[in-house]
Amino acid sequence: MLPPVELITLVGITLFAAIVNGALGYGFSSLTIPVALLFYANRVVNPALVLVEVIVNSYILLVNWKSVPKIRKRVLPIIFGLIPGVVVGSYALSAANPGWLKLFTYLALLPLILLQAAGLRRPIQSERAVGLPFGAGVGVLYSVTTISGPPLALMFNNQGYVKEEFRAALGLIRVVESSLTAAAYYVLGLYTVASGEILYSITPSVLIGIPIGAYIIRRMNAETFRRICMSFDAWVVGFGLSRVLIDLMLIASPRAYSLWLAVVLVDACLLYRYFSNQQRTEKSAVDVEARAGSLRGEWQRTPSGTGDDFRAGTRERSHQGG
Repeated sequence: MLPPVELITLVGITLFAAIVNGALGYGFSSLTIPVALLFYANRVVNPALVLVEVIVNSYILLVNWKSVPKIRKRVLPIIFGLIPGVVVGSYALSAANPGWLKLFTYLALLPLILLQAAGLRRPIQSERAVGLPFGAGVGVLYSVTTISGPPLALMFNNQGYVKEEFRAALGLIRVVESSLTAAAYYVLGLYTVASGEILYSITPSVLIGIPIGAYIIRRMNAETFRRICMSFDAWVVGFGLSRVLIDLMLIASPRAYSLWLAVVLVDACLLYRYFSNQQRTEKSAVDVEARAGSLRGEWQRTPSGTGDDFRAGTRERSHQGG
């Protein structure tokens, strides 16, 4: 039986993460893992999350199945790269020190979140050539941390995937990576009673949260929702990184939390920039609409010539000519 505080925290964060995943198509592990690692080692929590993600990602893939033919050839190099990456990462999970794995997880996740928050867009020309090594890196990252949404989202946004293609590509790749990782964990004997208890505790949250997220996203700005979720994630990762640096005795307690403060300040600046740009964009759209409405009003007020006016004008010109 899990202690009450840990159980409540785990159920709460998985519910929130499932809502985000239902809304955006990704984000379950990248929100759950930073909080879960405050209480558990990767080796304990990862097997439970991977089994959940097999189901969640299969659902996302099924919903967006019609768009799969459009992206299948583009993501094949990434899928082939996943195989060696998952093998290497799963072995590292079974052998590495839990504390250092936590440090690796936070260090890998933090820059990816901040890059997404900054709205980085730099399209890659040779997409196929990059696909294989990128897939291998994603495979290692996922099998060690169960996180792959941030790098995949960066990649697909850079390459201009539209909404349906974006979700289909995410679903296809994540079904493959989660299935491969689940099999690798089984071979390495990573499934334990503790992992089973975590799985039992979080499954109801996932089943409830995903449909709620799908409902919410139809009624609000998806980009704003995504940006707020990233801020929450960045703050939690910053806190977790400070904690693990203290646990590993790399930085003393008061100073370690200055790193968390720095993350909060950087993200706050990025969040302010986002909402400022959003406000300017909305104001420009309102101004354009107002000008268009004004032009339509002037056009409607301008009197158009009638048949009588035309005949009167013709007679006037004939008299002048006579």
